[in-house]
Amino acid sequence: MATDAPPPSKEQHKLPSTEEFTAVQESAEFGELRHSYRSFAFPLTVGFIAWYLLYVLLSNFAGDFMGTKLFGNINVAFVLGIAQFVTTFVIAWWYSRHAAANLDPKAEAIKSRMEGDA
Repeated sequence: MATDAPPPSKEQHKLPSTEEFTAVQESAEFGELRHSYRSFAFPLTVGFIAWYLLYVLLSNFAGDFMGTKLFGNINVAFVLGIAQFVTTFVIAWWYSRHAAANLDPKAEAIKSRMEGDA
């Protein structure tokens, strides 16, 4: 079975020392990368968990509300359940865009410098 992927590079990268790892971890550039990640991921995680728990609590304690028919056999519970899936995919897509635009370039620059490519 043939693939279009090139073979792995045989080029040896310099392995960073413990001191180099520590220096990078304490650098402003790494701090900015960590801040970019945390300021995006943490609020979205908290928001999604709150949204999920709201759905679970409504399902358990507000059966009459969740059973309210909106049209045909579609009720509030069904719409909110589908919204859970939609929200999950939107957050994954949004994070992927954020990572590609803001996190990956910074991480790649740090990695290249650590491996001696830059």
